[in-house]
Amino acid sequence: MDDVLVRAEDLGRVFGEGEQTVAAVSGATFTLRAGAGIALIGPSGSGKSTFLHLLAGLDAPTSGAIEWPALGERAALRPALVRIAFQGPSLLPPLTVAENVALPLLLAGSTEQEAQREASEMMEMMALSELGEKLPEELSGGQVQRAGLARALVGHPRLVLADEPTGQQDRATGVMVIDRVLRRVRSIGAALVVATHDPAVAARLPTHWRMRDGELTEEGALRSR
Repeated sequence: MDDVLVRAEDLGRVFGEGEQTVAAVSGATFTLRAGAGIALIGPSGSGKSTFLHLLAGLDAPTSGAIEWPALGERAALRPALVRIAFQGPSLLPPLTVAENVALPLLLAGSTEQEAQREASEMMEMMALSELGEKLPEELSGGQVQRAGLARALVGHPRLVLADEPTGQQDRATGVMVIDRVLRRVRSIGAALVVATHDPAVAARLPTHWRMRDGELTEEGALRSR
């Protein structure tokens, strides 16, 4: 459980040039270990989504350094080791819900039978069992979001990143979603980072990191997991 999954030193990501330059992430230094449960909190526009993209290796920093000691090189992180549930729609339109959820396993080399079985389990966990043959365009916003979470949790990733995972759920469903996400990551020993505006979601995670104007502050372990 002490494996260092991600380590960064003075990490920065700048967009634009000249007077239009925006520092989405600035000078972030941190260590993220296996089994961590982190709520990434902060106002809209504070850099939370960019930070998650850097953690996932989806984006490259413009300054500083980031490495994944226990996971390997950036090119090898996805789809097996690191998963991200995006804030916006990310399901592939031509694929059914079941096919979307199974996709990371198929890309990582699982058999079709194994991928279908595990996808079915994750869809049941996210209350999507009856929607497996639907296309993304046939789903509500909340259902699309839960399908994205199911896809992020299928198999045995080492690090799961979720960007506002309850943003399109009603309060009761949001509570169900975060509780099931937490139960799943604990069962497989994965680390979890959740970017959220919801205090109820943040309160379920033991460690809080705060972002403001691109700067990261680690607030530490606030409560037992």
